[in-house]
Amino acid sequence: MSELKKYCWDNLIDAETREIYQSYERAPFIGKKPALLLIDLYNLAYEGGPLPVREVVKNHPSSCGIHAWNAVEPTKQLLSLARSHHIPVIYSTQGTNHIKATNRQRNAVLSNSYEIHEAFRPEREDLIIRKERASCFFGTPLIAYLTQMGIDSLIICGESTSGCVRATAVDAYSYGFHPVIAEECTFDRSVISHKISLFDLHHKYADVMSMDEVKAHLNLQMGVF
Repeated sequence: MSELKKYCWDNLIDAETREIYQSYERAPFIGKKPALLLIDLYNLAYEGGPLPVREVVKNHPSSCGIHAWNAVEPTKQLLSLARSHHIPVIYSTQGTNHIKATNRQRNAVLSNSYEIHEAFRPEREDLIIRKERASCFFGTPLIAYLTQMGIDSLIICGESTSGCVRATAVDAYSYGFHPVIAEECTFDRSVISHKISLFDLHHKYADVMSMDEVKAHLNLQMGVF
């Protein structure tokens, strides 16, 4: 791991662990044909507003509170960047068969609970994947869509880092797609879970990049300077 680059997990990882993980060092990249995957940015994640999670989950157990709201602007920027480069955009949301993706207690579900939050409104040409489990690949046609479009890399954002983001990134790697995780555009209810999940994913399965890095890689690929 480069000592020059700053990551959100730096304050949690000791020198011994850094040494152990040196064998995972590599140059991060985005594939030649990426797609943007926005995971579970539905209304439930934002219920209760930008409050500390320990407060908001008392009435809204599916909310990610302030962490979700802090990721809104970076995610909007990433979505705009993808659209400007004509990168395919794919959303995931909860299915309708009432199978739980995790064992967490859930809110009372309203008619619009699993609609994509208005900050990230899908456009007509975007794909929406409805899933029942944590991974966007499990029991969905996502692989077929990606193969049909010739996608080789997935830029991943959304929630939660330790749950659906992690499960999807691991499956993406397993199926031969290169996962890239936009650091500022993912979030979790627990800061520790968020940081440790990103650390582990970065070293084993995915490239965690800042928004500036994602922008630089995409602009270089598209010849934008």
